[in-house]
Formats: sequence, C-alpha cells, structure tokens
Amino acid sequence: MSARYAVYYAPDPASQLWELACAWLGRDPHRRQDCQRPSLPGLADLDLDALTSSPRGYGFHATLKAPFALAQGRREAELLDFAEGFAGRRRAFTTAISPQALGRFLAFRLDADSPEMNVLAEACVREFDPFRAPLSDFDIARRRKARLTPAQDARMLEWGYPYIFEDFRFHMTLTNGVEDEALRARVLDALRQMFAYVSGPHRFDAVAIYRQADRDAPFEVVERFAFAGAAAPARVD
Repeated sequence: MSARYAVYYAPDPASQLWELACAWLGRDPHRRQDCQRPSLPGLADLDLDALTSSPRGYGFHATLKAPFALAQGRREAELLDFAEGFAGRRRAFTTAISPQALGRFLAFRLDADSPEMNVLAEACVREFDPFRAPLSDFDIARRRKARLTPAQDARMLEWGYPYIFEDFRFHMTLTNGVEDEALRARVLDALRQMFAYVSGPHRFDAVAIYRQADRDAPFEVVERFAFAGAAAPARVD
C-alpha cells in the first residue's frame, strides 16, 4: 500500500508546547521516537496508552489537509516544494488556545474564532488538492459510517474530507473518545494543569507535511515550513 501524506499545523519542535504534548501522547513524530510519559496527579489509575492510542499514531497536530495518497504522477519532492512556496506566501498570526472538550474527545482548541485560521485551513484544502488521489471505495465507506450530512458527503467526494470550510473546527487532539463524563472532566482538569504555562496566546507560523508509510505505520514529520518572516523550517533527514 502506498504512503499517505497530510498537511498539518505542528508547533515548533523546540517549543515547550510540543515537548509537553509529545510527552503526554508518548511519541514525538518529529524526532521519531517514543517519549517518557509524565506522572500526573489524579490519573495514576489510567492506562494512558489506551487513552491516547489514536492521537499518538497521528502525532500531535491540527489537520489542515486530511491524509491523502499522492495523485498519479505526483512525487513527494513536488509536494514539499509546493509546501515551501505555500508557506512563503503566508504570514504568522497569533490566537489563544487551551485544552477543551470536543464532544467525547479532549483537544487543544481555539479560545475564540480566528478568521486567520479559517483562511489558512481553506487555502490548504484547496491549494494542496491537486496532489491528492481520489478516495478509495474503502475510505468513502469508512467516512460514511459517521452519518454525514448531504453537504459533508459532497465535500468528502470533491475534496477528500467532510469536515472542511464551514464545518472546520481547529483541534489538536489529546485523547481518544472518553464516554464517561466524570472521567472526561477529570482528565481535562489534569490536562489544563499540565498545559497551563503553554495555554493562551499562540503564534501560528508554519505548516508541516506528515507522512505515513502505510496504514499500519505512525505518521511522521517530513518537514515543517515556516511562514514568511518566521524562523527557518525544521527538516527531518
């Protein structure tokens, strides 16, 4: 099976937010290594591997262009070159983030709507789409298990992902779905304490290309591309 790629927002791998989030998830997709998990008061009885299995596999990120196989005739080098040019046409912006509930999940979310983030997300969906192969029948059927609205189904077929444009919700996922409300509240309280010093205003200054070698492999950072005027991009050799 061919590799999949995604256009994600990923914090600076030298930042405290990145280091804390990777420690929480137990894996650093930039350095491509496991991380020692923190010891959090109140969560000692929980299996953090089980609680974070899905976001650990994807790596800490926010989805801007959902995972896709490369279109026929496209190569990884072309995708990276395009991403570099895309980032060079963008300017950094700042908006506040914090751990919050997103339905059954817990994630870093925006504290208020950000027009800049909405513009960035829509641009990624549209401008990177020529690199995306059409969805397989398997992926279409998998997406439709979520009971999509007619509009979401149409967007999935046209753009490869249903939760875009007016349905876009910025989030950097921290847990699997947590059904029990009391447990969800307990974990959220622990996360807010853990991430207290990195919550609040956050500078969004790059996009990153992630790669998944096959469907059973974790996603890894290929390269992070800084926006114009930001620090130099971080490349993984």
